[in-house]
Amino acid sequence: MATLTLYGLKNCDTCKKAMSALDADGHEVTLVDIRADADLQEKVPLWLEAVGPDKLVNKRSTTWRGLSTEEKSEVEQGKAEELLVQNPTLIKRPVIETGADVYVGWTSDVQALF
Repeated sequence: MATLTLYGLKNCDTCKKAMSALDADGHEVTLVDIRADADLQEKVPLWLEAVGPDKLVNKRSTTWRGLSTEEKSEVEQGKAEELLVQNPTLIKRPVIETGADVYVGWTSDVQALF
């Protein structure tokens, strides 16, 4: 099985569930903390290209609710990159890289792929 990289937060319940499930299925998983260890300048553009801002931006987060109307409209216009780099908690978690593909969230659809 391929090595998976899971980008998230160490204390995020959803990330913990994903790590446990992937480990139990025999996947080799590396957790990268998006606040402390991820190179978001490099990763965010790749993720946006792979999945788009609608999937990558967590519009249910407290960080999103704290944004100005102008910042939210920039995201709606497809200008999310800088905002995501500056505010890692706006990134929907987890982001799972397989090497070739990028998956966001731990929905039943994503779980079914692993």
